[in-house]
Amino acid sequence: MKKPSFQIAILAGFLIVPLQFLTPQQSAMPQDGPQRTLQFENDDVAVWKAVVAPNGPLSMHTHEHPRVIVAVAGGPMKIVFEDGTSEMHQWESGKAYWLSKEEGRKKHADVNTGSKPIEVMVVELKKSN
Repeated sequence: MKKPSFQIAILAGFLIVPLQFLTPQQSAMPQDGPQRTLQFENDDVAVWKAVVAPNGPLSMHTHEHPRVIVAVAGGPMKIVFEDGTSEMHQWESGKAYWLSKEEGRKKHADVNTGSKPIEVMVVELKKSN
């Protein structure tokens, strides 16, 4: 039995329409570059998943609030500061790390120096002192 064309059109719409809402940061392929996908946000916290491809640096940025980072898929991350200095961090899968507000206010770029994507969940504490 042949399906009516309007049913096929509706099914195609369900499959195609969600694609228009994907931003470059939400691309399905982590190797495309850095991604940041908001998971949850309210007045107290913002939680996002960040994926940084190998040798895929994030642009220079700062943070206004302290953060907790949980490494889902860890690896070596180089933090490069605006003045040219840098420091290395080894994010271990399954571990959590504290990043203070003072540390976040220093302009920096993050670079995954490993061979696999690094994936972290970031919990930004908006009302912290």
